Amino acid sequence: MFLPHELIIEILLRLPVKSLIRFKSVSSVGYDSASVSLSLDYMFLEDFTDFEVKGSCRGFILICSSLNIYIWNPTTGVHKQIPLSPFGSNVDSNLDNEYFYGFGYDHSTEDYLVVLMSYHYSDDPTLHLEYFSLKANTWKEVKGPHFPYSSEIEPTGGCLYKGAIHWLAYRYDLQTDVIVAFDLMEKKLSYMPLPHPLQCGGLWVYGEYLSVYTENDTDDEVEIWVMKEYKVNSSWTLVLTIDLSVCPNVAFSPLCCTKSGDIIGAGERDRLVKYDKNGQFLEKHSYPKYDLICKMTMYIDSLLSLPSDGDNKQA
Repeated sequence: MFLPHELIIEILLRLPVKSLIRFKSVSSVGYDSASVSLSLDYMFLEDFTDFEVKGSCRGFILICSSLNIYIWNPTTGVHKQIPLSPFGSNVDSNLDNEYFYGFGYDHSTEDYLVVLMSYHYSDDPTLHLEYFSLKANTWKEVKGPHFPYSSEIEPTGGCLYKGAIHWLAYRYDLQTDVIVAFDLMEKKLSYMPLPHPLQCGGLWVYGEYLSVYTENDTDDEVEIWVMKEYKVNSSWTLVLTIDLSVCPNVAFSPLCCTKSGDIIGAGERDRLVKYDKNGQFLEKHSYPKYDLICKMTMYIDSLLSLPSDGDNKQA
């Protein structure tokens, strides 16, 4: 079952070998300077020295590194380690590779999927596409012609929207940045043009729309574009411009919006920054950094379990 609120999760990793991941939960609905509620959960992982948060779905968070892949429900403490793929993404660790991870739920099979799209720089550039089925407890390779995609922007976790995982990527044959989408039910790739080239930005879900945010050339504004009709390129619309100059030295990456339309995002120096629906700065909320590396994502608090619970562990 789902609990009735959204949470932003700040993940703090302490190095080196025995790593502590501490989750701070902040309600995005009740977020303000007077009423920020924190809860702490802990998870110990071996050799987890370069972790990245690559997505969330139905209360579970996907955490990846070069050595480990985990799915974890912070609410229940249950986590499952996913084996590394035996296919092309791990054939030669000496190659210069890029990895696009995603995590989602296939409603047609009631199965959770970890998706990996990897690009290998070589004399013969190749793209590999595969996914891990939690129900089958195995990796499956998606064969077929896949156009070569790489990332001019640092690859992040895929954005889950309308049953598909979306990434920003550069498509070589078209020589332009695009949105790549992997349909979780059909197991197929497609792509969509962007409203304009991105120098710095990302994907998120703004209300009911797939959205792109991008900084302008002077880095003092963030533009938010939405695709008002999914997969209709002409429907890209600029809906909001956020002025960063009123909160200097704080980059802004939107994470989610509240029921009232306020936008909460991650900043470099201040962990959370909040703007209203008109793009006006409201407040910022900082946490002590100490000697920790910090990551953020958004998830729905839930009591759901994963398939093959016999393999799951309690943190």
